Amino acid sequence: MSDQISFDDFMKVDVRVGKIVEAEEFPQARKPAYKLRIDFGPEIGIKKTSAQITKHYTPETLKGRLVMAVVNFPKRQIGPVMSEVLTLGVPDGEGGVVLLAPERDVPVGGRLY
Repeated sequence: MSDQISFDDFMKVDVRVGKIVEAEEFPQARKPAYKLRIDFGPEIGIKKTSAQITKHYTPETLKGRLVMAVVNFPKRQIGPVMSEVLTLGVPDGEGGVVLLAPERDVPVGGRLY
């Protein structure tokens, strides 16, 4: 491990629980992806993003799913979508991404500590 950060640096990254309220195909993306709208509760609201998660998920299986996302990165233009959050996932070893999510049902907007 070469690049260590302090605990204070880690606390600057705001990772929250969100619920996917809308997922749709994103044909304009360079790599297969979905456009997502994720609800982070009343404090943060609904944010837009895109995610390359087409191997293990369909738009139908994503709706209502809890996910973890970084909510305090600057907005980033991805094709025609202005991405407002970074949805977190882990590669499965075969090129797919598995979403990170809470083990149990928790309130949206909850912060990772």
